[in-house]
Formats: sequence, C-alpha cells, structure tokens
Amino acid sequence: MTTYSAPWIDPELQAFQDAVRRVIDRELVPHEERWWHQGYIDREAWNRAGAGGLLLASIPEAYGGGGGSFAHDAIITLEQALAGATSLANGVHSGIVAHYILAYAGEEQKRRWLPRMASGEFVGAIAMTEPGIGSDLQNVATRAVREGDHYRISGAKTFITNGLQADLVLVVAKTDPTLGARGVSIIGVETKDLPGFRRGRLLEKIGQKGTNTVELFFDDVRVPCENLLGQEEGQGFFQLMQQLPKERMIVALGAQATMLRAVDVTVDYVRQRQVFGAPLLDLQNTRFTLAECQTAATVTKAFVDDCMAKVLQGMLDSATASMAKWWCTQKNCEIIDECLQLHGGYGYMLEYPIARMYANARVGKIYGGSNEIMKEIIARRMEADAKASVQR
Repeated sequence: MTTYSAPWIDPELQAFQDAVRRVIDRELVPHEERWWHQGYIDREAWNRAGAGGLLLASIPEAYGGGGGSFAHDAIITLEQALAGATSLANGVHSGIVAHYILAYAGEEQKRRWLPRMASGEFVGAIAMTEPGIGSDLQNVATRAVREGDHYRISGAKTFITNGLQADLVLVVAKTDPTLGARGVSIIGVETKDLPGFRRGRLLEKIGQKGTNTVELFFDDVRVPCENLLGQEEGQGFFQLMQQLPKERMIVALGAQATMLRAVDVTVDYVRQRQVFGAPLLDLQNTRFTLAECQTAATVTKAFVDDCMAKVLQGMLDSATASMAKWWCTQKNCEIIDECLQLHGGYGYMLEYPIARMYANARVGKIYGGSNEIMKEIIARRMEADAKASVQR
C-alpha cells in the first residue's frame, strides 16, 4: 500500500497516520465489498469509527473531538482513499458538518451535537442540493418560516450523502425569499421521530455505492429557532462560502490519494500479467504510460502539499482551493482511465480495484461544486486581480 509522506506531516502526525491506517484496515476494509452491494454502511460502523478516533479529529476535546487540526482530517481522508475504504463518508460528517457547528452554532448546540457526532451516536449530513438546483445555492426553494420560537421548514433535498442514516441534518433554506443570497440560512434538524421529516429512496449511483445518497423531504417540519446557525438569519450563504474551501480541499486530497493508489495497483498488475511470454511491464507503451501517470500524480501532489501548508497557516483562498479541487479530480479521472486501459478486459471487471476507482472517481468532478463552477471562481479572481492592477 502507498505511504503518503509530505512536508506538512511531522512525527506526531506520522504516528497518528499509522494509528489511523490500523483502524481503517480493521474496521472498514474488511466490509467494503459487502457495503458496496448493500448500498450503505452498517449503522454500527459509525460507532466503531468513533471509538477508533476517526470521527471529529479536528474538533476541540472540550466538545468530544480529537483536538487536532485540519491536518488530522486530511490524513484520515488520505488513508481512507489509499486503502480503498471510501464507504464511510467521514469527510461530510467530520470535515464539513462538524465544522459548521463549531464555527456557527450556539454553545448549547455544540455541546449537544458535537460529542454525539464524535462517538458515532449521531451521523451528520448537510442538505444543500435541491431538485433542479445544483450549485446555485442562493436560489434554494426550501423555506424556513419563523412562527414564534420555531421554524416551519418545507422543501425537498436530493443527493444527500449520509441522508439514509443522518441523525442531524444541516438544512440550507430561505428564511427571507426576497433577499436573494442574504435570505439564506442554515438550520440544524434532529431527525429522530420528527413529524414531517421523510427520507426518500436510496439513490442508485454509478460508483461510491457503499456511501448512501438519498432524497430528503421536509413537510412543515417544526424546528426550534435556537437551531439556527449563527447569531441572526441570512448568514447561511456567507457561512457556505467560508467553509467550502476546506470542503474542496477534502475532495482534492481524496482524489490525490486515489491517483497514487491507481498507479500503485497498476504497477503490481502489469508486473504479474504476462503478454507474449513476458510481463506487460516490459512493453514500452506500458512503461511510458505509467511514467506519464506517475509524473502527473507527483506534480499534482506538490501542488496539494503547498495548498495544505496554506490551509494550516490559515492562508488558503477560495480560488486556490478551487484550482486544487478541479485539477485533482480531473487528473484523477485521467490517470485512472489510463491505468484501467493497462488492465485490459480485467480493468472493466468490478472485482478489480481499478474498476471501482474508475466508477468512484467520476463524481469528484461534480460534487463540492462542479469543476465548471471552480473555473468560474478562478476566472472571477483573475478578473478582480486584473482590475486591481489597473487601478494601481
């Protein structure tokens, strides 16, 4: 198995990395095949992940977390990808939902939700996407109408990761539909025995089959106003923009590790595969293809490691995170495709890791904001920089 080393991984993080790898090998890897066919992970897997220290690693210990930094979340993401243990959608649970709560929720909510997420008692999800509305979050149709000390939430969400098992859903909704982006808020919804809350069908995907993805419906769901994230309504779009760069780095990190794994498993395969009486690795086409893949993966890793250094210094901007997200997911798909080709017909068989990587990788160019949106963000930054340069 590929070992991920980087300048930002110091001895303490390396020890954490070794421990994480052992937990993943013990608690996740043996079940991946069954979860793929089942369409979701076992509910108790979340509890085992919590006991093993995989959940909320970067949340302060005061709230039940591991007390680490984004580097700890990054290592867990990398190790899951390197092991092919992708069914536990911990990036959403720990890397996204938990940090919205830490950054914006009231103290009572933090103490009620975060320790339960850290133990696996609560599974977290975030409900942004709606039917017909993808990345256009300022135009969500879900409404949250204030009535006394409660909100009444009505609307539908789709493509919700962890939605099948979610105990806590952060719902992006309009609290004032007349204000555009300034009318968007995020509200925490505890789902157990909640009248009006329904889970839709388990969506059948091309890949990522062990990670459940569902539709969610809110039919006049009543939620306490204190579950609003932030001090006032209308902060949701700002909160989303603040948190999305780290989400995009999680996507980039997973793609980076996967492309390294793709090259690794392909080298093993072509060394053993015999063609015309010799190992497939002896053919020049094979060697040149792998050399190109390794070069692309190595160059990409250098950029990702530089982005990680910026994250840990609090200096990663949205445009650079967008570059990392689109570049890594694009290169991941390209490299996996080349590696699958070297497997021949066996590469098309799902019993081979490269086939599952091929199926799993494609969504990377879509979720976390489509790559087209990433390029628009980058272009807007370029335009702003150009205007600033002219003014100087």
